Amino acid sequence: MTDLFNPSAEHRALRELVRSFAEREVDPQAEASDHAERFNIELFGKLGELGLLGITVEERFGGAGLDPVAAVIAHEELSAADPGFALAYLAHSMLFANNLQINGSDAQRSKYLPDACSGKKVCGMCMSEPGAGTDVLGMQTTAVRKGDTYVLNGAKMWITNGAINDTELGDTYLVYARMEGSARNQLSMFIVEKGFAGFSLGQKIKGKLGMRASTTAELVFEDCRVPAENLVGSEGAATLHMMRNLELERVALAAMSLGIARRSIEVMNRYAGERTSFGKPLRDFGQIQRYISQSYAEYMAGRAYTYWTAATMSLETPGQRLDSDGVKLFTSTMAKDVADRAIQVLGGYGYVAEYGVERLWRDAKLLEIGGGTLEAHQKNMCRELGRTDRIL
Repeated sequence: MTDLFNPSAEHRALRELVRSFAEREVDPQAEASDHAERFNIELFGKLGELGLLGITVEERFGGAGLDPVAAVIAHEELSAADPGFALAYLAHSMLFANNLQINGSDAQRSKYLPDACSGKKVCGMCMSEPGAGTDVLGMQTTAVRKGDTYVLNGAKMWITNGAINDTELGDTYLVYARMEGSARNQLSMFIVEKGFAGFSLGQKIKGKLGMRASTTAELVFEDCRVPAENLVGSEGAATLHMMRNLELERVALAAMSLGIARRSIEVMNRYAGERTSFGKPLRDFGQIQRYISQSYAEYMAGRAYTYWTAATMSLETPGQRLDSDGVKLFTSTMAKDVADRAIQVLGGYGYVAEYGVERLWRDAKLLEIGGGTLEAHQKNMCRELGRTDRIL
């Protein structure tokens, strides 16, 4: 019988590699990076050395050439140690590298992907705006063709990897904008580099509830001049690029939820066996048994759903809109609930940083918002289900 979670020897080896790295190098720095709200760029570079930053990128452009299941494995294992760090990884490897791999030209891929895959450059994607989050087609950032350049005006908000530190932009971004006068459902996508005239860092978002180990920033475009060859695809065709990449993004975010849930279960299970109350181990009490057993069952249900969805997904062709929304809808709330139960099992110890579950709980909340809110997933799923009389 095929192992759903490690369908090949290559997948199993990848899991062992990432888990070992996460336990040895990611986990020890997680609390300090969260407290300092610091992106660990040195550690990020080591992901490039391991071949993880371009996990789905073709080998000829410096990537590993692996599939969606491999991406899920990497995100689950990294998130079990530090979800904030894993979110920075997702923005770089899925939202930028995979997006450009699928939608860019060979010239664009040859120019930008090797440095992204090696970790020499830190990259991201710009979609959300101050007044357009879930309603992405309501974005107001515009682009106008002027000779051999495009001129972009607008602002992007909540951009992961938008800054390396308090004052410095990341290196390269995929930016969605609307050509002036184009229809609501026609977006275009551009490659924008740090150093382009008119491109600047706005505010860096501080004081986030969770995911503090990844930077979040506002990026501003004021008559930003972008070379015409940095248009990805054709004008007005990027809406499909966005929807196609959102499927993989949501499955990767679901995998992050799995990592959070697994770590929370491990912590509360261990604590319940070590701590005694009224002369008995905590795990002998029915209330504690319910928290642990229910959490494990929900985690395994979400894990099976996520890996099945990844295994049936194509990187090039969209077709998992229903289940990419479904796995994120289920696992994001599941992870938050499991982390909440872990805090309850640990009591006062769960409420402080020592055991890590309070950080996992804070990080989990973002997954109900970022990459699509719960409400957006519900809307999308009902729309897809309304197109058929049969579920399977």
